[in-house]
Amino acid sequence: MIDMIGIGPFIVLPIVIKEMNGPQSMLAWVLGALLALMDGFVWSELGAAMPSAGGSYVFLKEIYGPTSWGKLFSFLLIWQTIFQAPLVVASGAIGFSQYFTFLFPLGAIGQKIVSGLLVIAIVILLYRKITTVGKISLFLWIGVIATMLWLIFGGATHFNPKLAFDFPKGAFNFSFIFFVGLGSASVQTIYTYLGYYNICNLGEELKEPQKNIPKSIFISIGGIAVLYFAMQLSVLGVIPWREAMNSKFIVSSFVEKIYGSKAAIVATVLILWIAFSSLFSALLGYSRIPYAAAVDGTFFNIFSRVHPKKHFPNVSLLTLGAIAFVFSLLFRLKEVISAILAMRILVQFIGQAVGIIILRKNKPAEFFPFKMWLYPLPALVAILMWLGLFFSTGMYFALGGILIMLIGTLVFFVRAYIIKDFPFMH
Repeated sequence: MIDMIGIGPFIVLPIVIKEMNGPQSMLAWVLGALLALMDGFVWSELGAAMPSAGGSYVFLKEIYGPTSWGKLFSFLLIWQTIFQAPLVVASGAIGFSQYFTFLFPLGAIGQKIVSGLLVIAIVILLYRKITTVGKISLFLWIGVIATMLWLIFGGATHFNPKLAFDFPKGAFNFSFIFFVGLGSASVQTIYTYLGYYNICNLGEELKEPQKNIPKSIFISIGGIAVLYFAMQLSVLGVIPWREAMNSKFIVSSFVEKIYGSKAAIVATVLILWIAFSSLFSALLGYSRIPYAAAVDGTFFNIFSRVHPKKHFPNVSLLTLGAIAFVFSLLFRLKEVISAILAMRILVQFIGQAVGIIILRKNKPAEFFPFKMWLYPLPALVAILMWLGLFFSTGMYFALGGILIMLIGTLVFFVRAYIIKDFPFMH
């Protein structure tokens, strides 16, 4: 749960309200939770059946054949990570700079400088032994849940139902425009849920992973859904939605209305703390993915290099950090969030949801310690919802996601031809 809460919920709140144009925006948080739940069944079944380090990398390889098309899918996963991981870091850095302006008013250029410097600072902090990194990470995460609970408590004790349920005329007119807005808003909310599956990357290190992976996923999704729903409702019950949807630092304004300007400064500092912590954790985890694939021989060898003295994957870390730095300067927040999802949906989320159906046909029942309820309904619903969300990112980002995948496929075949690997083996 801690891994799921970054800057995301604090920066997308106004965007979600604006996309839906009223308190009916709560539906987008429900839809995000529903998609996470349906997809959670897929991850739970795969994670329990194949508890190993690597998560999706291992799943896709096994589903589509470790010596055949699984090589392509696992390569594409790492390929999109090279772009998607820096986008995640950039989104957090942009959100950080946005909230930073509550403390120190800055123009557009000033915010870009802050977001770029933040990425550099995180790379510098991570450029050391993993034992030291672990101590820093533990220190950074202390304030996360406490901050969320404080915000929800403040909203609950100052809740105004007239504000919270001030629905505009035609709020529930289920027209084409309504569903377009719901899809666009849900792109933002599902972004804040991402991470419920991270336990699958630690499968080898868990006790009873067959039981604890599904438990972790469902408890995380349920707990976070309650927190997010309560926080959205708290904000709507304190700040009129027409004002909230245009706020650049909604949580700071929310606390200021309840407790005054000094408390708002404290809340802003805590939000920045959470943002920094989540970026630190994200870049740490992501930097190990291209490294692990390179060591496994399925990605470019240069990413397998480690620091000669400190023994961490420095090439992978520096590459992702450099791309994140550029993205943090080039893009706006909403663009980054849409790009993140457009890039991940086809290969990772839909690839796995389709894959679990394929795997069920090819493996005996005892291969699956956990079986999703009402199979194959959750997988099919997840596929349809992911497809809907993919197109809701917008034509520009949907086509961009397809283009990145096609370029990755081309790179895979060129590399396979050079090293005489599948499908060009002697």
